[in-house]
Amino acid sequence: MLILDTLLIGLSSGAIYALMALALVLVWRSTRVVNFAQAGQAILSTYIGFEAMNRTHNYWVSIPFAIIAGAAIAAFVDAVIMRALSKRSHKGSVSEIAPVIATLGLLGLIRSLTGIIWGNAYVQYASPLSGKGYSIGHHTIPFSPQNTLIVIGALLVMASFAIVFKYTNLGLALRASSFQPEISRLAGIRVDRIRTIGWAFSGAAGAVAGALVTPTSYLSPNSLDLLLVSGFVAAVIGGLDSLIGAVLGGLILGIGFAFILQYVGTSVTFSAAFIILIVVLFLRPRGILGSQIGRRDA
Repeated sequence: MLILDTLLIGLSSGAIYALMALALVLVWRSTRVVNFAQAGQAILSTYIGFEAMNRTHNYWVSIPFAIIAGAAIAAFVDAVIMRALSKRSHKGSVSEIAPVIATLGLLGLIRSLTGIIWGNAYVQYASPLSGKGYSIGHHTIPFSPQNTLIVIGALLVMASFAIVFKYTNLGLALRASSFQPEISRLAGIRVDRIRTIGWAFSGAAGAVAGALVTPTSYLSPNSLDLLLVSGFVAAVIGGLDSLIGAVLGGLILGIGFAFILQYVGTSVTFSAAFIILIVVLFLRPRGILGSQIGRRDA
């Protein structure tokens, strides 16, 4: 039962890490930029969902508000900021890392903005679902209706992305623009617009992660910082070029976290992610589904 409990804890956490990893991979594939502002974009969209919930008194209404806000914020960031910086950056020069530096600055800016509007105090983003674990006989497992919602929500997002990327012309354009932008332009694909759509998908995934995980803790301008770190580690574990790898990396990290915390202790909470990352990179330096595998299967 202890092993089962630990697996269930890891499954719930891994689903959230996978969503954040997906958001990071979507941006990396299209622009080769690690979007450190992803946590800021997710927290801003979560606050917008929180505001919608306060006004309507309905948690379910807040989720689509957060998703729309997340997609719009990410699309704005790409179209207004990242696109201009990318055109002015030159390979091999200092300006090449300007977009990455810009995402760090944007993270601080969004934190400040949310603090000014909503304050820095911790607030409760209440969910109508219980956080109490299901009971099996006399045993209560650490998996609640809220955890069920997290897993189902994550699966729906992943399934939606899989359908779009595998079976639609938009998905084909997204993949082509990511790996062969010049050839894609010659084929008539509007690469800049397609990349902005990829950023919008990324923002939506981050918004879902924020809206699902926040009811299990508290909401503040800094409350998703650890989720960003975990999502980044999960993306690297799976392979930064692979959407499937992002999901796999999230599950590996979530379950690995759970077993380390259960059998080692809470003193290694922060370092556990990097321990898992180092072990995986020793075995697979490009991630589990990195390089050509990620390009073919994702």
